[in-house]
Amino acid sequence: MEIENFKNIHLGRLLKQRVDECRISNERICNFFKCDSIKINHMYNSESIDVMDLLRWSKLLEYDFFRLYSQHLILYSPPGSESEFSSKLRKTKLPSFRKNIYTKELIDFIIQSLNNGKKTKDQIINQYKIPKTTLYKWLKKYNDKNE
Repeated sequence: MEIENFKNIHLGRLLKQRVDECRISNERICNFFKCDSIKINHMYNSESIDVMDLLRWSKLLEYDFFRLYSQHLILYSPPGSESEFSSKLRKTKLPSFRKNIYTKELIDFIIQSLNNGKKTKDQIINQYKIPKTTLYKWLKKYNDKNE
């Protein structure tokens, strides 16, 4: 998946792409989902699908499709104030996660944006809320490999 597509995720196309990569037969997929090929084709054509179906796809295809949405949130969620965020954290009984999930694709996208002049370091830090030290560690670790 191209990193630019984290903004517009068409899940059905990505499912079909992964099925093709894994060379999983339609018969196996239908047996796994206990449905017919019409429903499977409908999922391939859908931009989004039911969460439980997505969980099953993730297991079958051994790929974390939820991570696509995590990356979308990291890149495109609106910034909030720190005090507003921390007060929301205290009020929830939901699990809290200490760190953002930065995939290699996301890191490569950010380094590429910096290297080709699309964004400055300050723009990346401010827009994506990536700590300055994290960005500099990425540049040191991954920038040499990309050039």
